[in-house]
Parts: sequence; structure tokens; C-alpha cells
Amino acid sequence: MTKWHPDAGLLRRPVYISLADQFSAAIKSGRLAANEKLPAHRDLAYDLKLSIQTISKAYDILARRGLVSGEVGRGTYVKPSGPPFQSPYMAEGQADVIDLSIVTPVCTPLQFERMKAALHRLGDTIAPASVLSFRPNTIFPRHNDAAAGWLATMGINVSPQYVLLTNGCASAFTVALMTAVGPGAILAAEEVCYHVIRPLADYLGIRVRAIATDADGMLPDALDEACDREQIRAITLQPNLANPTAVLMTEGRRQALADVARKHDVAIIEVDVFGPLLSDRPRPIAALAPERTLYVTGFSKVIMPGLRIGYVIAPDHLAATIANRQLMANWMATPVMAEIATLWLVDGTMDTLLKWQRETLRVRNRIVAKCFEGLAYRAHPEGLHVWLPLSPDHDEVAFASQARARGVAVAPSTPFCLSGAPVGAVRVSVGATEEENLRAGLDVLASLLRAAPDLNVLSL
Repeated sequence: MTKWHPDAGLLRRPVYISLADQFSAAIKSGRLAANEKLPAHRDLAYDLKLSIQTISKAYDILARRGLVSGEVGRGTYVKPSGPPFQSPYMAEGQADVIDLSIVTPVCTPLQFERMKAALHRLGDTIAPASVLSFRPNTIFPRHNDAAAGWLATMGINVSPQYVLLTNGCASAFTVALMTAVGPGAILAAEEVCYHVIRPLADYLGIRVRAIATDADGMLPDALDEACDREQIRAITLQPNLANPTAVLMTEGRRQALADVARKHDVAIIEVDVFGPLLSDRPRPIAALAPERTLYVTGFSKVIMPGLRIGYVIAPDHLAATIANRQLMANWMATPVMAEIATLWLVDGTMDTLLKWQRETLRVRNRIVAKCFEGLAYRAHPEGLHVWLPLSPDHDEVAFASQARARGVAVAPSTPFCLSGAPVGAVRVSVGATEEENLRAGLDVLASLLRAAPDLNVLSL
């Protein structure tokens, strides 16, 4: 129960609007803080001598105003205002800028030609159901079989009927979040994490708690303490080359986090968008704690951006729920994209393109090592991005602005920080541009880091 309480003497007709206005003013002034729980409908109705229906109508207005979130049985909470959503990358490419801000696999005419060939082939071979049926169960059994085979190479052993196809990893993560957490509940995430987590959770009415990390990812002790303080419903983790920090979590850390989750009966959402790139990787958390882990992977970050097919696997007790969430949110994955993914999984194209990507990234990360020699940074020889901490005398915004002034775009840390406060680092993509431009852009960043900061350039 919150310390602030509405004043019955200030209510005017219509009462539910007047009551909502009192709550709105209290939230905006800070008297009701972010994540505070509002009084239960019945309790507030008793205190103010109003009907429960009036309280419900007032709370509905607050929800429509975007000030609160919740559901029956869990309570109603003040939504965090949080920092405004910021995209970490350039919205549109510019010919005069070397774009190292957006994380994308290396794409050349090879990928484009393979996609064109697949589309031509589908013109002669696609099944009628893939374009004429509304029933996912009619379309996807063959695709599920191919997906299960691919997932086995990721360390996930699953029966085909439990594979859910989605329109990419973002869609898969959304339905996983809707399944494992739900409105009003709490999601734990690393304090620096994928920039979509906060705004998506806010939109779904989910509260987010930032958990401290070290060089190996989320700290199990910090998670344990957070679970002791309040009822955390789920944690989300990206153990393979986390975006943006490029952390590759050890199997020991994965096991320790799984043990904490098991102790507190917390679900785990494991997002493995970069895992396929790694020729040698620890077992997925889903293999260590299959009874509570929802596993997400796909192809747009490791093969090509336009191959928007994702896979999500849920524990048996959540399988029906996540399938229903997918039906509500998206109905089903786009069958034509599923056809292409399955075709490539079966004929070996997917494996060929993946191996090509790994080899290309090894070359590019050797360029990183040469350009950044002597500098502190985190990367992986088969990774798509670099996490570049700045020295204390380099302001993050000024550094990104100086880089842009010299024709190089990078992603500052602020959009990735759950607190909204920058941590003094930038994310650098190694796949978004040609090799020659990559080398030139990295040289610019290295020279800026090695020089005294120019304090006259302060904004992008």
C-alpha cells in the first residue's frame, strides 16, 4: 500500500474521472513513485465510500493514459516513466558515413543471389497450403521437422511439435515475454542489455529490474538477492555474445544462474540470436534448466536480415500458452519465409552461408585486433560487434559526436542502459559495411581514443 492516498473531499462528478485526475497528478508530481502498487479496488472503494465499479473505471483511465499497468489478481502499479526510447543505430544509411552503429551480418552479392535463387525455386515447388491456408497446423509440420534438426546443432533436443515458428527473433521474444511474465509481473535483466527490453516491457505492462553484472554477465548473487526482495517472475539472458556487451557467458555462470532460477521458481528467457555463429560454445541454458527455459533463436543476425524466421521453444507446461500468445499476436509466421528457411536447412545452403559468415567475421575481427591494439575492448573472433569502453576523460556523447564529425557512426551505451544513465562505452559493428570502410572507421575510433578529447563537440 502506498503512503499517498486520494482525498475524498476533492472528488467531483463524474467521480471516476476526478479520482483518476488525482492519481495522475500524484504520479506526475512524484508523490506516487514508479513501481508503487496502487490500493486494491475493494480497499479503496471502502476507504472512499465508492463502488468497486467506480474504482475500476478510474484505474482504466489511468491505464489508457499510460500511467499504470496491472491485471486482476496481481494488482495495479505505477509504470516507470523511464528515459524516452532511443534507437542506438542510424535510422537510415548515409553515403558519406561509415555505419558501425547497426549490428548486422556481413552481406554481399552471395547472399542476394542465394535469396533470388530460392525465390525462383519456390515459384515452382511451393505447396498450395503455404499460400492458401489459415491453419498453422496444416502448413508447418514439415518446417518444424527441419527446425528441430537445426536446433539439435545448437544443443537443444526438442520434438518437432514443440517448435514454434515466428517472424524472427523479435517476434519470438515478444511471445516468450507475454507467456513467461505477463502484465504487472517483474522481469529481471542485466543492467546493460538489448535496447528493446525496456520499451517492450513497458508497453506490455511488465516491470523490469536491473541486475548487476561483471565480465561474465549477470551476477548470480545479485539475482538471488533480488528474488529475495520481491517476486521476480522471469529473467532474460543473452549468454552468447550479449548485445551490446559482447559477453560470452561461461557454462559455470549459466549453471549458477539456472540454479538461482530453480531455487526461486523463476522462468528464464534465453535469447540466442548470435549463438549459431560460434563454432565452439557452452551448452545453452535451456539444456541446463529445460523445465523453466524459453529458448529463442533465428537467422536474421547470422545469415541475412531479410530471412525473418525465428524459433521459440517453451517447457511442456507453457507450450500451449505460448502457442496461444503467438496466435493472438501474430497468428503465424509468414509461410513463404518458412519455406525458404526449410529449403536451406534441407539442401545445406544454411550451413554453407553460416560457415561463410564465420570465416568472414574471423577476418574482420583480426582487423579489429590490429586497429585496436593496446586498447581495452571486448569482442569475439566470430562476433558481429565490439564493446568499446571509453576512458574517464572521454564523454560518451562527445565521443560519438566526434566520430560522426569524422564520418563514423557508432552506438552509444545509453539506449542499452536500463537506468538511462550512460556507462561510458560504445558498441561497434563489424558487419555493417565493407571491409575497407571497416578498417577506416576503426582507425578513426582508435585515433580518437588515443587523443585528448575535443570538448567543443558535444552533440550528434
